[in-house]
Amino acid sequence: LTGTINSTFNEPYEVARQFASLDHLSGGRAAWNVVTSWDAFTGENFRRGGFLPQDERYSRAKEFLTTAHELFDSWHGDEIIADQATGVFLKDAKAGSFVHSGRHFDIHGQFNVPRSPQGRPVVFQAGDSDEGREFAASSADAIFSRYATLEAGQSFYRDVKNRLAKYGRRADQLLILPAASFILGDTDAEAEELAKEVRRQQVSGATAIKHLEFVWNRDLSSYDPEGPLPDIDPDVSDNHISKGRAQVRMYRDPLATAREWRELAAANNWSIRDLVIETGNRQNFIGSPATVARTINDYVQADAGDGFILVPHITPGGLDVFADQVVPLLQEQGVFRTEYEGPTLRHHLGLAHPDEASGEQRVAS
Repeated sequence: LTGTINSTFNEPYEVARQFASLDHLSGGRAAWNVVTSWDAFTGENFRRGGFLPQDERYSRAKEFLTTAHELFDSWHGDEIIADQATGVFLKDAKAGSFVHSGRHFDIHGQFNVPRSPQGRPVVFQAGDSDEGREFAASSADAIFSRYATLEAGQSFYRDVKNRLAKYGRRADQLLILPAASFILGDTDAEAEELAKEVRRQQVSGATAIKHLEFVWNRDLSSYDPEGPLPDIDPDVSDNHISKGRAQVRMYRDPLATAREWRELAAANNWSIRDLVIETGNRQNFIGSPATVARTINDYVQADAGDGFILVPHITPGGLDVFADQVVPLLQEQGVFRTEYEGPTLRHHLGLAHPDEASGEQRVAS
């Protein structure tokens, strides 16, 4: 159960309470996708308002997460007695006491949610900028990524994993989990035909224009989706809002992306919609169950990811066919578990639980 909560506009105490409570309610299956926001439009939804420059966003995010960890760790896990005979609930009335004094947060008090099954929720991060990758390397348990080719995945994997050593972390302490869509067929040819049809059905003219706006950072509603790409370059300013919608910076270099797309469109005589269909919505794994199982394993063995976050093209039942037809083949190859190793999400992901006896990130009460 992964919740996305913004560290730019929220506060550590309330977010820590939310995730500790979710971890209790779910029996240890909570995760937190830590995101930052770069625009005033999003800020208007929160009491702080405004926005922060990119370096400030990640500075705040890192201290936000550190502060939340201190709150989680203010309980050791053995404080609750709940003795009905004596009426004593806690053996230490100061359980949950904390003090944090830093650049972005200066808070103290008593955290009132006992230690949850995982100790801390699993932390996901999804930023692709250098600052985002650095934040993931220093602080996250898993990073959500996206890429179109094996080579791009390997490049991302190497870059992020190589950043871990400076923070005293091992390669297995940060999982790289790319999003992956899939199309299955009885044969590879059948799957390819189905994939083409799915891509065309998923991209309407309006969808194509919106996708282009994510790169151009401009209002492109006057452009014909069946016509050529815009001649104007993307707006690379940090705080531009198009049509009242905050634009998510999905590409690291919008200008280079625009040049590449113009070349592709010219070479293939593609319209805007054609280009988005061919470049922006392609499934990662297409083929028979045997082909998809083999390709997934090849990607992991080639260090393009530690696993995948599956994105079915049909919900909510789209994962059923994968579980029924592909997972057994991965199990036969010995690369997918046949039994759970424990009850929590950390167990499922092969991540260590925080050391409850360690005072490394716990302040004295």
